[in-house]
Amino acid sequence: MDWNDLRHFLALARTGSVRAAGSALGVSHSTVLRRVEALEEELGTRLFDRSRGGFALTQAGQDMLPGAERVDAEMGAIERGVLGRDDQLEGKISITCGDAWVADLVLAVLQPFCAQHPGIALHVGVDDRLFDLSRREADIGIRALPVSKQPPQHLIGTRIAPMHMCSYVAVAHAERLDPERADSEARWAAFDDPDVQRNLASTTPYSHLEIWGGFSSLAVLVSALKYGYGVGLLPCYVGDVEPELRRLPTPQLPHLGDLWLLSHPDLRTNARLRACRRAITEGFERHLWRFDGSGRPPTQGVQESDRP
Repeated sequence: MDWNDLRHFLALARTGSVRAAGSALGVSHSTVLRRVEALEEELGTRLFDRSRGGFALTQAGQDMLPGAERVDAEMGAIERGVLGRDDQLEGKISITCGDAWVADLVLAVLQPFCAQHPGIALHVGVDDRLFDLSRREADIGIRALPVSKQPPQHLIGTRIAPMHMCSYVAVAHAERLDPERADSEARWAAFDDPDVQRNLASTTPYSHLEIWGGFSSLAVLVSALKYGYGVGLLPCYVGDVEPELRRLPTPQLPHLGDLWLLSHPDLRTNARLRACRRAITEGFERHLWRFDGSGRPPTQGVQESDRP
């Protein structure tokens, strides 16, 4: 049995979609389908039922899944063990970020590192789902967690920046949506979960505003604010760099979360990943002003080479 076929089987079993499985593996959806069909032919049994809703495991597929998961875990442990002893500053480094603004800063602070080590091949992606670092879907993850939460115990976590929030409005719609005006049309352009939005709004002077709409990501919410759909609560590192947005008149900077740098403990001693983690941590330290709400760099200590 080909291990690569088994990997494609597992990806499809976990996602239920050939496109999602292909995205997780970094291959085309046709490759996923071809690999799974080859495995079914080799085993002489159907592993998935196909429907418009996606792919569901047959009984044979369900019987095969626990064994495939065990093989996957063992292969991952072997791979991480070998990588953990790698002392070369060259090779692929895969980083997943929760949003495009964090990814932009990662690219900025790692540019000198990659220039110094041309053998490094950097792969940076944006995805707010929790990648499985145990299966090496990524080597390093940067994720936002509420202040009350810690990273999963099976991962190494380093807090690299606070997440202070502020209320923003589009410059073009600032007068109409100013909540301090008696005739204001201000309302919250909300995240998808109204309970989350209600909790966030309660930290501001504008908790009385109507909660309206539902926007599934920071990028979509920022677009909605620019078009004047309402006012919104954003991390300062997002709102402050958008020229079409400005903070609302009454300042507030609640500390609602932190950005964490996450990796698997088996990769602690890998030279290129250790050096990369250090470069990211030091780079974000130089840019704490983006996250703490001060909105401007200190006069000393910010390098031109990592200024986005």
